[in-house]
Amino acid sequence: MIILGIDPGSQTTGYGVLESDGRNRKVVALGCLKARPGVSLSVRLGVIYAGLQGVLEQYKPDEVAVEATFYGKNVHSALVMGHARGVCLLAVQQAGCKLFEYSPLEVKKSVVGQGRASKDQVGFMIRAMLGLRATPPEDAADALAVAICHLQRRQLAQMIKKV
Repeated sequence: MIILGIDPGSQTTGYGVLESDGRNRKVVALGCLKARPGVSLSVRLGVIYAGLQGVLEQYKPDEVAVEATFYGKNVHSALVMGHARGVCLLAVQQAGCKLFEYSPLEVKKSVVGQGRASKDQVGFMIRAMLGLRATPPEDAADALAVAICHLQRRQLAQMIKKV
């Protein structure tokens, strides 16, 4: 099974592609989609959309997991983040993939063990869990964490069905 994890962002959107046979998982691809600094929001959204289309076409994931929006105190930032997330959801929907969403708290709990984990802690655990030589860029590490969260939830649901 191929899982695509996405960490939406208006400046940088991270993605991570995992392959799992139910027991083992390996990183197939990871990266960050970024526009040139100083370009308009519409250009950044176009870069995210086109980049995700390419990832979806190349890796043909069975399922896609996206991190849900975190609502901070800055309303403008939340709105801009919502645009980026919307573009991600549109690309996934148009590719015909099954979509799942997880809160940042759920993702951190499944990877680090507690929902208030730092970016460094998430990166460290991703490196350890996936046997990577180096810690991936923050946004790609977060995307891989989303994919791992989904795989864990999926495996738990399958175990419960068997009971």
